[in-house]
Amino acid sequence: MRHWTLDDIDWGAFDRAKTDEDTVRIIKAASMVEFNGNDYARYLEKVFAGDAVFIKAAWDWAEEEVQHGEALRRWAELADPEWDFDEAFKRFTEGFSLPLETDASVRGSRCRELIARCVVEVGTSSYYSALRDSTDEPVLKQICGNIAADEFRHYKLFFDHMKRYRKTEKPWLVQRMKVAVGRLIEGEDDELAYAYYAANKIPGPYDRKACIAAYGSRALPRYERGHVQLATNMVMKAVGVKPQSRVGQFSNRLAWRAFDRRRRQLQEAAPGF
Repeated sequence: MRHWTLDDIDWGAFDRAKTDEDTVRIIKAASMVEFNGNDYARYLEKVFAGDAVFIKAAWDWAEEEVQHGEALRRWAELADPEWDFDEAFKRFTEGFSLPLETDASVRGSRCRELIARCVVEVGTSSYYSALRDSTDEPVLKQICGNIAADEFRHYKLFFDHMKRYRKTEKPWLVQRMKVAVGRLIEGEDDELAYAYYAANKIPGPYDRKACIAAYGSRALPRYERGHVQLATNMVMKAVGVKPQSRVGQFSNRLAWRAFDRRRRQLQEAAPGF
């Protein structure tokens, strides 16, 4: 069930004077990743075969993800009328694909898969919150606010189903934490990097490291400590650790230091594109 539609966005309030090239570049990339939501639903449908309730929820989730892509696409086209989304998306899907041939979770179990999905929703909810708070362009602020709210709801969706599977699979805390940390590390995988490459017509062959730096150097500076702290708390909750506990508090301090260090590294390594 969608909580908003494209018609709810005040497109007439778009203010080109409040856009900038860096924001347009990362929004183009994000629009394609979001628009690819149906592929994730196909993957989850195979992993959760037989669980009709979750499969229905996964396709409802994908519908909202695709709408996120449509909204970001429309904003990017306002900011850069010469951008061809269809051409860029074709380049993206030709160079990046999900493991749709598998019938089992790449995480090793359904519970672990749902922990990973929680981590992804943590990342997207914090990202769009940071974008909302860092931009003065009114239409993008509205879009990002709507998407961030959706992603928080998506986190709860996957969290509730994860608790159900945790009762039967009973993964150890160490296993749960390993999945969460692994998925956080995968935040710098090829998906966003290749989307950035495809969306912005980067010349030459794809350079994963350079594209990660190009994207991250433009995205990570938008985060403030509160965004990172909330994200860390949500990850702790997903793995079964209380954020107020000593482990949770230590994790918060560690997460901020790691995030700040990585942000500086990407800014130093950022290429010119």
